[in-house]
Amino acid sequence: MLFCSKQYLLFFVVVFAVYWTLPWRRARVWLLLGASFYFYASWNEWLATIVCVSSLFDYLLARGMDVSRSPRGRRTLLGLSLAMNLGILAYFKYANFFLASLENSLTAVGATVSLPVLKVILPIGISFYTFEAISYTVDVYRRRIPAEKNLAHFMLFILFFPHLVAGPIVRARDFLPQIARWKRWDWTRLNVGVQFLLLGLFKKLAIADRMSQFVDPVLAAPEQFNTGALWAVTLAYAYQVYCDFSGYSDMAIGSAHMLGFKLAKNFDLPFMSPNIAEFWRRWHISLSSWLRDYVFMPLCGGGGTRWQFDRSMFLTMVLCGLWHGASWTYVVFGAIHGLLLAGHRVFRELCQKRPAIDRVLKSPLGTSLRMTVTFTTVCLTLVVFRATTLSAGFGMLAHMFSRHSGAGLPMPIVGLWLTALVMYFGHMLTYLGWWRGPFAAAPAPMRGCVYAVALSLALLLDPGADKAFIYFQF
Repeated sequence: MLFCSKQYLLFFVVVFAVYWTLPWRRARVWLLLGASFYFYASWNEWLATIVCVSSLFDYLLARGMDVSRSPRGRRTLLGLSLAMNLGILAYFKYANFFLASLENSLTAVGATVSLPVLKVILPIGISFYTFEAISYTVDVYRRRIPAEKNLAHFMLFILFFPHLVAGPIVRARDFLPQIARWKRWDWTRLNVGVQFLLLGLFKKLAIADRMSQFVDPVLAAPEQFNTGALWAVTLAYAYQVYCDFSGYSDMAIGSAHMLGFKLAKNFDLPFMSPNIAEFWRRWHISLSSWLRDYVFMPLCGGGGTRWQFDRSMFLTMVLCGLWHGASWTYVVFGAIHGLLLAGHRVFRELCQKRPAIDRVLKSPLGTSLRMTVTFTTVCLTLVVFRATTLSAGFGMLAHMFSRHSGAGLPMPIVGLWLTALVMYFGHMLTYLGWWRGPFAAAPAPMRGCVYAVALSLALLLDPGADKAFIYFQF
């Protein structure tokens, strides 16, 4: 059930109307819980049942940890929770990847082996709600939060339909208190929710889906296109993946706001980042912060030598790449970013010892240059991220840095440059904060006209591809 579909619109309108009509908080919770199960079950009811059963076990294990006074017993319960969640994730998402990698390794050393291929359906959003469940049980184990006693509240924390399939990854300490809090009708909050919803819809239909018309034909056979087309498509894919995922996050945040819930911001103008470390603080913020708290910090131990820090950062980014999918392209993508982060730390320390260079790089011109270099670097790494195989990804990069002949873009490039212009001015307006004061002070009818124009443009520019969100596969 895509956020930008008529089916979701009807579903949300019904849930929204009934939710605000009900005068009882408990009835609202059960309504959202039932709606969330239906939202996921509309795709596959059996996999929705698996999510519910695993969540029930997490609830019981966390309750056991909360009341236990035995350190060994609590570690055992945490181990059971981690084993269950990671086991489900590994089976559905990585089993065939590991089997294929093992078979290739054995074949490479001369062994003749044929391992079975498992016929499994990848549950949509499994990485997102698995990470939410893990963060909850780990926080209960660390006694950062008490175990939730209300089963319906805990199930809603996992299943809440706006963030269920593609985030943002929510933390129990942020979301569970909101469930227990009474919600009052708030026109201001409704206005904010509509803004997020329309912004996300525009990003998805008017930008991401249109960019896919450049990206998909070329990246299906990149060796058939010339160097200029490959560079243009690399730019188009960066816009596509950003607007597709941030558009989903905006619509999720907007839907939650309209129901009285606040989800964490997931993107903060990542293409305006002056360095790669800043990029990861602005891109998919809920995942980056999750990896920092539950992977990097335990690996690093809160201190250690420079080598331990860089090693922990590298391993964290490799796991970040693997989180995105069962393919070596994702693993290499994460490894590249791990090396880039280590390189940036070394470069930053060198610049801090040379004040003149540091001042130049932090000047307006230097900052613009750093933003351009960071954006270009991210775009190039996305070539590997998007490729079907490592050889295809590195082959495309080789063609981009050589005079490769072939066909041009399948569509007029003017659409891509207009999109780039819209992206640039949209980022600058937000970065400088010029839109906030005038828009907030504008009369309600004028803001309504802006909403109507945004919706009309999204529908008019929609290529009608009905493409699922990219991050559904993760």
